Amino acid sequence: MSFAEHPHHKVRSKHLVYRHGQRPLHEVLCEHAKSRPNQVALVWYGREITFVELADWVNRFAVFLRSIGVRRGHRVALFLHNSPQYFIAHYAIQMIGAIVGPCSPSFKALELAYQVSDMDAEVIIASDALYPVVAQARAETKLSRIIVTHYGDLLPSEPTWRCPDELCSERLATPDAMDLFEAIAGVPAGAVCQEEAVGLDDVCLLVYTSGTTGRPKGAMLSYRNALFKTAASAQANGIYDDDKILSVMPLSHIAGMLMGLTIPIYVGCPVVVLYRFDPVGVLEAIARARTTWWYSTAPMNVALMNTAGVGEYDLSSLRINVCTSFGVQLTEEIADKWRRFTGGCPVYEAAYGLSETHTADTYMPAEAVKWGTQGKPTYETDIRIVDPGAGVDLPIGEQGEIAVRNPGVFRGYWRNAEATSRTLREGWVYTGDIGRLDGDGYLTFLGRIKELMKVSGFSVFPEDVEALLLQCPDVAQVAVIAVPDETRGEVVKAFVVLHPKARGVVDAAQLTEWAKLHMASYKVPRQFEFREDLPKSSTGKVLRRMLLESADDRGH
Repeated sequence: MSFAEHPHHKVRSKHLVYRHGQRPLHEVLCEHAKSRPNQVALVWYGREITFVELADWVNRFAVFLRSIGVRRGHRVALFLHNSPQYFIAHYAIQMIGAIVGPCSPSFKALELAYQVSDMDAEVIIASDALYPVVAQARAETKLSRIIVTHYGDLLPSEPTWRCPDELCSERLATPDAMDLFEAIAGVPAGAVCQEEAVGLDDVCLLVYTSGTTGRPKGAMLSYRNALFKTAASAQANGIYDDDKILSVMPLSHIAGMLMGLTIPIYVGCPVVVLYRFDPVGVLEAIARARTTWWYSTAPMNVALMNTAGVGEYDLSSLRINVCTSFGVQLTEEIADKWRRFTGGCPVYEAAYGLSETHTADTYMPAEAVKWGTQGKPTYETDIRIVDPGAGVDLPIGEQGEIAVRNPGVFRGYWRNAEATSRTLREGWVYTGDIGRLDGDGYLTFLGRIKELMKVSGFSVFPEDVEALLLQCPDVAQVAVIAVPDETRGEVVKAFVVLHPKARGVVDAAQLTEWAKLHMASYKVPRQFEFREDLPKSSTGKVLRRMLLESADDRGH
C-alpha cells in the first residue's frame, strides 16, 4: 500500500485497522518472507538484508534457543547496540514465547547485574565488545549461557556511508561464550521453529522503568501491547511499505524499539539501521539510502544543521520527521529552519508515552501541529487529568496527574504486586506525570510527580544512582536530585556523607572517576556536595524535598 495513495493525517477513526490481522509481529515478519521474500528489510551501512534472509535467521536462531532449553516465559537478556543482530535476537526470543529483556548497552557491570538478576535470566545475548561487562557481572546473576556477536560480521566490505570505527575493530576474545552466527549455522537453512502459537496476551517484553518510585522495575508488556502500539503509530504517522525508515535511536529503549524495530516489520518497509548517532553518518545515510521517515531528538536535528559541509547532502527524500524534545526544546523556529534545510520535510513533536503503555499514547496531527504540546490521544486511547490527591477528574485546562487507558497498557510489574497496584488501577495507568488537556484535546506534559530525572533524554532514577554510589567503599550515605542544565536538560547532583576514614581524603573528582567506572555516563553526578548528615523523616527516609529546596536557595 503506497503512501502516495493516501491523504496523510486527514481521516481519523476511533478504532484501529490492523493491516495483517491481530497476530504477533514475528508472524508478520514470516508472512513478509513469503509475500515479498526479496524485498529489503534491513540496511546496515550499505549491506542489504532481505525479508527472507532475516526470517530465516530468526527461525534458525529460535530453533537454537529451544535446543539449549529456552522455553515459553523464560527471560532472555538482550545486551546489544543497534544492529541487525538485535532484530534477529528480539524476534527469535519472542517466536518461542520467551520474553525479551532489553538492557541498555550503556550499562556498567553493577547495573547489568541488577537487571539480569532481577529478571532471573539464565541466557544473555551480547556483543563481543560488551562481553567484559557481562563477565564482570556474571557472578551476581544466574547466567548459564552467554551468546555473543560481532557487529562487523554483517558489514559490507566497503560501507556506503560513514561507519563508526568500533564496528570495524577486531573481534574480541569471549571465552565460554557461543557465537550467534555459529549457532545459526548449526541449524539447517530453511528450518522453521515449530512451536505452539503464542497468545496475544502472553508477556513478550520486560522493559525496566522506575514506575512511580524506587529502583527500576520490569514492566510486563504483551504481544498485543506491542502489536497495538505498532499498528496505531504506523497508522497515525502515515507510514507505508514504500517508506524507508531511518533508525538511530537505541533499540533497547521503548521508543527506539517502537519506531525502529517493530514499525518497519509491521509495515513491511526497509529500515536503515545505524549503530549510533553520528551527524555525518546520518546525513550520508539519508542522502545515499534515500530514507523517507525519521524519528529523532531535537539535539540531533540541531547537530545536523550545524555540521560542516552540510550543503553537499541531498536530503530531499525525507518526507516526515517526528522528534522528541530532549535537552533542546523543539520549537516552531527550529522546525522552520529544518524544513528549509531539508528542502521541505516537516518536523514536529513525536508523542507522549511511557514504558508501561509501550509508549506513544499521543500523536501530533501533521496538518494541525500545536507547538508546546505532545499532541492528541492516539487510537482507542483515553487520557484523563486527575487530582493526584483525591483521584477525581479535573476540568479542561487544569493541571494534574496524567492517567492513560488503551490496549497498550502493561500487565503489571514483574514480581511486584505492590508497585502494580499503585500504578495500574481498573485498566488505567496512573503515570506520576503532571499535564493538562486543552479544549481541542491536545495534551501538554508539564513535569513529574515522581522524582525521575531526564538527562539528555535518558531516564535516571534517584534510587538507582544512590544504590550504585553506596557500593563505593568511601560513601556512607547519599541522596541525589536533578538540577537544571542548559545542554542536557537536567544533570544529577549527589549529596554525600563520607565514611570517617575518607573525610578530608576523598574529593569530588575521585568520586566522579569511581562513578564513571561503575555506571552509565548519563547517570554520573555532575555535582557533588559533601554533608555531615542528610535530612531524614522520623522513619529514617531521606527527604529529597529539603535537598531540592537547599539547591534552589543556592541558585542551582
